[in-house]
Amino acid sequence: MAQTRIHAWSIVIAAILAVLILTPACARSARDTTGFAVTRDLRADVPFEEAWQAVKAALREQKLEIYTRDKRGTFVAYGDPYRLLFVQPHRVKYTIDLTPAGDRETAIHIEAVRQVYGVTLLTEPGWHDRKLKDERATQRLADAILAKINGNQETQAAGGTVPPVEESRDASGS
Repeated sequence: MAQTRIHAWSIVIAAILAVLILTPACARSARDTTGFAVTRDLRADVPFEEAWQAVKAALREQKLEIYTRDKRGTFVAYGDPYRLLFVQPHRVKYTIDLTPAGDRETAIHIEAVRQVYGVTLLTEPGWHDRKLKDERATQRLADAILAKINGNQETQAAGGTVPPVEESRDASGS
């Protein structure tokens, strides 16, 4: 009878060890988020200060929450959070970088990424980047910025020719 107990316990211990060894660990490295963002590049024939004001006004018109606005040329804004099936909050994060490309020219880089709010067993709760599937929100923001810049140029030109605003997409074709 003692040998039967020892044999039964050794089977139980072997099964527990097999489960512990073969089960993947809960801790994992952070997800690689390269290529998750949708980008748009704009080039406007307006001074940096005027482009900065136009971007700020466009973000407010789109009712985006401006989280950071840096006079050196960076905006971080968030769309309204929403839930899918009442479960996990989602939002879109926009990063807009303005770079002077001369005295009267400004390069505008728009980057958008979808974020989900979540937590794993070994991390703090927070927003995590995911691939943005729908590019319409990014296009609407780019169109609003272009409209603001062109509207400002038209009021300043007073019937003259309006300098062009060029738009280009990133190399990945998005």
